[in-house]
Amino acid sequence: MSTALIVVDVQNDFCEGGALAVAGGAAVAESITRFVERTSGMYDVVVATRDWHAALPDTNDGHFAADGLPDYVTTWPVHCVAGTVGAEYHPLLSLPPGTVHVVKGESRQDYSGFSGRVVGGDGADLATVLSARGVTRVEVVGLATDHCVRATALDACGAGFDVTVLTDLTAAVAAPTAVAALTDLAVAGIGLVRSA
Repeated sequence: MSTALIVVDVQNDFCEGGALAVAGGAAVAESITRFVERTSGMYDVVVATRDWHAALPDTNDGHFAADGLPDYVTTWPVHCVAGTVGAEYHPLLSLPPGTVHVVKGESRQDYSGFSGRVVGGDGADLATVLSARGVTRVEVVGLATDHCVRATALDACGAGFDVTVLTDLTAAVAAPTAVAALTDLAVAGIGLVRSA
């Protein structure tokens, strides 16, 4: 059974000091790095996703609040604009050689890594790339639990993978939405465990 680790959106704009910061984002970046080092060789594939949005006036299909008044449910402040520092991986995140990179939200409302574009993938989507490498299980970590981690895990499950979220290697935007997201994941049959 081949296993992939999917690291979701550990980017500067989602960590402290960023445009859409999640409390504990930098700590998650550091913890994922230590985890990847500790489990070297355990994963057959490591994937890292990033929001990669177009700048205003492109609202990315309404993802950015064009009037500057986000509701933090379906519209958001400008964040992770392609090619900016905010869109880069957090400096405390260290990814192994051979990591598969996925960019998402290119003029669209994408939350899941499975709806993004595999960089250098010749048009293949993430599910196809993972299946071609014999992956049957995925473990998901990153930011934020209640949005892109949730969406990526649910889409992985929908694509037929056995899915686990390592909850201590995630951080959420807010407690109520985190509880709702974890409930959704559990109902879908996704494992919720700690990395230890």
